[in-house]
Amino acid sequence: MSHSFSRSQTVRKPATKSEGGIVAAQHVKAAEIGADILEQGGDAVDAAVAVSFAMGVLEPWMSGPAGGGAMMIWREAEQKSYALTYGMKSPKSLDPNAFPLSADGKAADLFPWRAVKGDLNVQGPLSIAVPGTVAGAGKAHNAFGKMPWKDLLQPAIKEAKSGLLVDWYAALIIASATQALSKDPDAAATFLEDRQWPTIAGWTALSEKRIDQSLLANTLTHLAEQGPEDFYRGDIAALMVKDIQDKGGFLSLDDLASYAIEFEDPLTIPYRDSRIFATPTLTAGPTLADTLCQMENMFTPGSSPAANSFGAYAEALSKAYEKRLVTMGDQDAPHAPSCTTHFSIVDRQGNMVSMTQTLLSLFGSRVISPSTGLLMNNGIMWFDPEQGHPNSLAPNKRCLMNVCPVIGEQVIREQGTDKQSLQRFAIGASGGRKIMPAVMQLSSFMTDYNMSLEDAFHHPRMDVSGGDVIIADEDLAPEIISELSQKHTVTTTKRTVFPYAFACPAGVSRENGVNSGCTEVMSPWGDAVAERDTK
Repeated sequence: MSHSFSRSQTVRKPATKSEGGIVAAQHVKAAEIGADILEQGGDAVDAAVAVSFAMGVLEPWMSGPAGGGAMMIWREAEQKSYALTYGMKSPKSLDPNAFPLSADGKAADLFPWRAVKGDLNVQGPLSIAVPGTVAGAGKAHNAFGKMPWKDLLQPAIKEAKSGLLVDWYAALIIASATQALSKDPDAAATFLEDRQWPTIAGWTALSEKRIDQSLLANTLTHLAEQGPEDFYRGDIAALMVKDIQDKGGFLSLDDLASYAIEFEDPLTIPYRDSRIFATPTLTAGPTLADTLCQMENMFTPGSSPAANSFGAYAEALSKAYEKRLVTMGDQDAPHAPSCTTHFSIVDRQGNMVSMTQTLLSLFGSRVISPSTGLLMNNGIMWFDPEQGHPNSLAPNKRCLMNVCPVIGEQVIREQGTDKQSLQRFAIGASGGRKIMPAVMQLSSFMTDYNMSLEDAFHHPRMDVSGGDVIIADEDLAPEIISELSQKHTVTTTKRTVFPYAFACPAGVSRENGVNSGCTEVMSPWGDAVAERDTK
């Protein structure tokens, strides 16, 4: 006998609204730091730099200076968008033969490549790629920042000096990676007790445990004084390279010194009465463009997302990912844990930043540079260790990422009148291959159905990212689930705090001079914070 139960529990996270600037981030403290920068007269890019480094301190398992990422920037005065991709890159001296394939089996983490003996491409010093996050932040700041670089790093330095507070959520994250962290002496000493047990917060509100981040604080202090170039050509570079080479990694001073990025013209994706601006290369931007191009002719939007629109979403996403897997070589597991962070910013003038950064896996390579306190990425895992494929491992090669930061704009027409307004939004998400489907659905909710940012973020979604099964929010209407089940295998699940079955988005929007911000409803740390009115 089957039973049907009605659930009355709902979770809501109201959007923050203000005529001032707003920062939406996966950690509320980082959002507060960004809002403070806006209050001090900084613009959206200044706030993004401050939030980038703060997130590396407050949520170190997701991102940090030794990672990579991408961003979209909107300049209101120019009415122009800019794309900047600063993904990781394989070292020039990397030897593919150092990653011998196992006789059988798949890799142990995000990607279903052939397994490498000892998972050397997944964790440990050989998995470390050339980082790009500091170069990205520095490039954006040099082009558009208003405040001194040194000032923008001070909040992150302050947080690092205080140490990472281990609350229930941090304890849960650390506990989930204890075995991997224990393999690197410096990672174990940082995150584990007695180098083998997770650092667990006490059960009472008065209990407090903090992780020592003093080495990281010293590195950030030096970086603040010397500027971003030091990370690639100065003292920080020398210390980082020596540490990684001492542990057996490929990273070299030449790798860092030769790392270079440039602004690119973004993809401009027309979609009905809207435009979406996305990163053009080595990200999920081209796959988003493919999906939206298909969708435009697949359904006519009604008053709200219905079975026909979700059926179109599923078909377009499936075809776009099939093309991506064949031509771009990106084959990561669609339901792997989220291990990235995203934040979106709009300032009082209407400038926007949509920025995603990552270490790739949770805790990256699970290797810490002991001289700098930097948790290193494991970007080598982004490559297929088997030769002869589109994304096969090779030296001096850029990584293909799943990040999908976008800037969108839509014309909103008032029914029954000739009045119209323009809503602009900046969104993105964390969650591996789940990122682009989330960004696509949120974009459709807002452009096809004129949803507010808040309503879009609360609406149930599904994940269709190249696997055999559609993962659908059980709160989707029964007729939507039924429609999807006609052509696909569908598994329903709840939207929960941990683990995330769906991507974890953060976004801001602006219409008629009023800004809004919202983050993933179930994210326990995420929030949108508005600058205080300084008039």
